[in-house]
Amino acid sequence: MTTYHFRSDADVKDTLRQFIIRSINLPELADDDDLFESGLVTSLFAIQLMTFIEKTYGIEVDSDDLDIDNFRSLNSASAFVLKKSTANAS
Repeated sequence: MTTYHFRSDADVKDTLRQFIIRSINLPELADDDDLFESGLVTSLFAIQLMTFIEKTYGIEVDSDDLDIDNFRSLNSASAFVLKKSTANAS
């Protein structure tokens, strides 16, 4: 599995932002925009986002992680990646 080696929260956020913008054809995305409340994100996209996170960052999204709040916004998804990456590094 190829993993993306990030240097900071900003790297994670930028990578996730680009994926989301490309995937749902969104011209702009603020860090705290609620992806699900906007109506632009479907359950299929949520699965695509989780798969992207797993493949890009080499982390496993467990059933315990399937909380919508982990993926609700760019900030929450980025925090989730950093938390899981830190846990995996331990």
